[in-house]
Amino acid sequence: MINENYTKIRAEYAVWLQTLGFSEKVVYNYPNHLHDFFEWIESKQIHHITAITQKHIEQYFEHLQTRPNKRRKGHLLSASTLNDYYTAVDKLLEFLHQMGMNQAPTPTNFRMTIDNRERVNNIQPFTQVEIKELQSHIENLYHHLPYTLKETKQEQLKLIFALYYGCGLRRSEGYGLTLDDIDFEKKTVFVKQGKNYKDRIVPMNGGVYKALEHYIYNFRHLQKLPHKRLFIHTTGKLNNSLQDLQAVCTTESIKTKRLTLHILRHSIATHLLQNGMSIEQIGRFLGHSSLDSTQIYTHLI
Repeated sequence: MINENYTKIRAEYAVWLQTLGFSEKVVYNYPNHLHDFFEWIESKQIHHITAITQKHIEQYFEHLQTRPNKRRKGHLLSASTLNDYYTAVDKLLEFLHQMGMNQAPTPTNFRMTIDNRERVNNIQPFTQVEIKELQSHIENLYHHLPYTLKETKQEQLKLIFALYYGCGLRRSEGYGLTLDDIDFEKKTVFVKQGKNYKDRIVPMNGGVYKALEHYIYNFRHLQKLPHKRLFIHTTGKLNNSLQDLQAVCTTESIKTKRLTLHILRHSIATHLLQNGMSIEQIGRFLGHSSLDSTQIYTHLI
């Protein structure tokens, strides 16, 4: 637990990010990164923001480079994750200066160099056979729960595979979809404000069409909710459901890989390339601004 002073600053910082127009993902992640920073600062007996010095910032950055990854045991934080933490702290320092705290340390602008080879090595997409096996186990989950709760959890998992695997969406893109974004007549999914604030239209194949049609008309339209989002659960609960699904699979290769919403996106891109789709078409499908981002899949296979 962090003290009241740091808790208040963290909350004000989140509002500041939102006011500046940062994405929903940044507004969620950066304050969480700050919680880690403030915990570390308090462990050094620094209980007020005015006592933080430039040396403390440097020491914290060094600490992050040797700190184990809490989600992936036995691993250190990747360069891209480290850079997210560094940026979150730099933005805090910028925020403090804008709030009139002139004696606050200055933003470091320090970033790790991202090695694309390391990035490729860290991606372990699931094979088409493994994807089918994961989907086949959805109906075996949650039978110990009341019917309504069991149905909701199972339907959310089916939607995850339709959107993140079938449509190759990013985490925030899929979670932000509403009922109005699905066009069954044109067989398309309209993605608003994807990465770099770009809209795009993603085609549905036959399997995705049937999955979304079933989900919306036989499940989602029956739910009385104050919003039009397709998903009922939070992204945290969706990830928990993926872990539940992975746990019931007996295939060793499935159990040893990391199953996340974004890995499903990586998996469909890899499968499309293996099935002969051009790198340019895959780039458009995924919403990449540059083919450099898409080329990673040629290295994966």
